[in-house]
Amino acid sequence: MKRIATLLCTSLLIQGLGAQTFIQVYKNRADMVSQANITANLQEFASYGVKTTGSQANTNTLNWIKNKYLSYGYTASQIVESPFTFGSTSSKNLIITKTGTLYPNKYVIICGHFDTIYGPGVNDNGSGTSIILEAARILKDVPTEYSIKFIHFSGEEQGLRGSSHYVNNVVYQGGVRKLDIKLVFNLDQVGGVRGNNNNTVYCDEDQGGVSSNNAASAAVTQQLRNCTALYSPLQTAVDPAEATDYIPFEQKGEVITGFFEKIRSNYPHSSSDTFANMDPVYVYNIGKATVGALQHFATASITTPVNREAAKNPLETAKIYPNPASSILHIELPNSKETHFSFEMKNLMGRSVLKVDNETQINVSNLENGVYVGVLTVGEQTLSKNILIER
Repeated sequence: MKRIATLLCTSLLIQGLGAQTFIQVYKNRADMVSQANITANLQEFASYGVKTTGSQANTNTLNWIKNKYLSYGYTASQIVESPFTFGSTSSKNLIITKTGTLYPNKYVIICGHFDTIYGPGVNDNGSGTSIILEAARILKDVPTEYSIKFIHFSGEEQGLRGSSHYVNNVVYQGGVRKLDIKLVFNLDQVGGVRGNNNNTVYCDEDQGGVSSNNAASAAVTQQLRNCTALYSPLQTAVDPAEATDYIPFEQKGEVITGFFEKIRSNYPHSSSDTFANMDPVYVYNIGKATVGALQHFATASITTPVNREAAKNPLETAKIYPNPASSILHIELPNSKETHFSFEMKNLMGRSVLKVDNETQINVSNLENGVYVGVLTVGEQTLSKNILIER
């Protein structure tokens, strides 16, 4: 958890959401967050007791999280237990990878810690753990253009031990960057206090540390605020990023953002950090914001999944890139000999704003920033993708 309370930049989100546009399919998935699931996850998390790093309760909690992913349909090959040690203490991080369709080697990381100190830690950080689990459940079969890593860190309460190990030994090996990260989205202590008017969440922004990534963090934090307004009932304020698991990433120059409760609870790090003392409805609402934002960050499909065996659509392997695009959009067909095709861009109201025939390099520089639906047609086959224009 964060160790120093901060109250800077608390202005509420103002009118106007910049380049981001409401996407009904994203809202539909955000609305799939279940209050019953959130509550059950929080109560089950509480049942494992004090999850001090290196303890049996910590190991039991990791196994509970892993079994949740298996129950959602993630395979053993997608799940990695990553061990680390500090002093005489040994523990593990848990990493689950969902591969992207267009950028399989570029990752959106959503993370939070599951270790606790002096208590069951239902707020700090069963709340973040429960939301990450629910997001992974909902997005399991949703195609995303960027890969997603759902990471559950241990050792956070002892000084970001698990996340530091991951950054310095997995993301970087021998000082060489091995993992291409689009951004890191952390959830820590988002449970609130029961009985408070928990209608606002902090969005964490990098305002210190390595200055070269501050501007990029400010941009994605604004996007997080936008998504929160679009896909949840919550208001937002900005909080300087500090003292939680995105910091080791930030120190290496990665782009970070995150959620943290606005009205700070005094129960974490005590035996009173229990389900009875936090607000499960607040966690539910932050869960909706998280699912909306994660779809935006990873560029989730805006079409309903189909039965692939029945569909047999050869265009599934076509590539439309880059996404986001600023000036030129490229198309690669699965059959390089195919010469007759069309491509159309529609806004989210369904109005055609661009249409070309047989062009593999398409000038989109005249389109306004925002989300569009790109429709590729070859013969009787069509492929639809959401395309973000962003400059």
